[in-house]
Amino acid sequence: MTRSPYRRWATLATLVLTTAALGGVTACGDDSGAKAGGSGPVTLRLGYFPNITHATPIVGVQQGIFADKLGTNVKLETKTFNAGPAAVEALFSGALDATYVGPNPTINAFAKSKGQAIKVISGAASGGVALVVKPGIKSPEDLRGKKIATPQLGNTQDVAVRYWLKEKGLTTTKEGGGDVKIVPQENAQTVDTFHSGAIDGAWVPEPYVSRLVNDGGKVLVNERDLWPDGKFVITNLVVSTKFLKAHPDVVKRLVEGQVAANDLINTHPDQAQQAVSEHIGKVTGKPLDPKLIKQAWPSLTFLNDPLAGSLKTGLDHAVAVGLSQPVDLNGLYDLSYLNDVLSAQGKAGVPLP
Repeated sequence: MTRSPYRRWATLATLVLTTAALGGVTACGDDSGAKAGGSGPVTLRLGYFPNITHATPIVGVQQGIFADKLGTNVKLETKTFNAGPAAVEALFSGALDATYVGPNPTINAFAKSKGQAIKVISGAASGGVALVVKPGIKSPEDLRGKKIATPQLGNTQDVAVRYWLKEKGLTTTKEGGGDVKIVPQENAQTVDTFHSGAIDGAWVPEPYVSRLVNDGGKVLVNERDLWPDGKFVITNLVVSTKFLKAHPDVVKRLVEGQVAANDLINTHPDQAQQAVSEHIGKVTGKPLDPKLIKQAWPSLTFLNDPLAGSLKTGLDHAVAVGLSQPVDLNGLYDLSYLNDVLSAQGKAGVPLP
């Protein structure tokens, strides 16, 4: 396979990893020793998940695209998470400067900080989520009394399954009660609990959808079938407002990496799938079969548009199931960097929400 010119290897630890993407002087994230546009070194700490729905950052890191775009004056450190709420907590604690995350944790972070802590600066992906169940379950009513896993209480998939069940007349509670028992657990654990019969299904992202299907499950609901044109935001790129104000030049270069990673994904899918397979294998300690990646790939669309309308709908769903209060989303998005990058490449910009 022809390697990308961006190709550089990163050193990764299991589950939570730190990557020294470039040489240079190590600096603390909040006291990097550099002013915006200055000459000192800057550390950018970036979060993402070892899921196919996060193929954009995975390819960006694995193929050295982010490192190339950020340049020699920026040291990239990366950390991986199982679900959005944990990534948001890391952002709030100062352990991250930017992260790829789903819509519901994005909304919660914005609301919790009263609109001050984060900005969405790009989309990344749409789709790649489904409810997989045991073969005997053929309808929503068959889920009554059953246990369904989600990645984490309050994450995007957790909201989605609870709202879908509510629409079907089935109740859930945060504590795991109601007509259908929702069991938040790590995605890797869900593969084992589904196999053992401890759960009856799961509303999860890829590659776990395909893993459960290959273990005898069947897709009861493909989430993209619930959205207009089959598109809904599953992954956004958000940045802390503090970092954005301090280092707008670095943020723009990060967005350049985001766009370049999606370009590679969409123009060289085989190469991108191989990168995803290798990288997830390193992060989790278990190599991911390229055939599994290929199986899951068609369910996803990789795009830079954050699909803001679907995020607002997701907020309405979270309010409906009692996992959020109404939130004024005014000021959540800053797409100026994305549109500058797209314009410089002769591409159409993304309309401001």
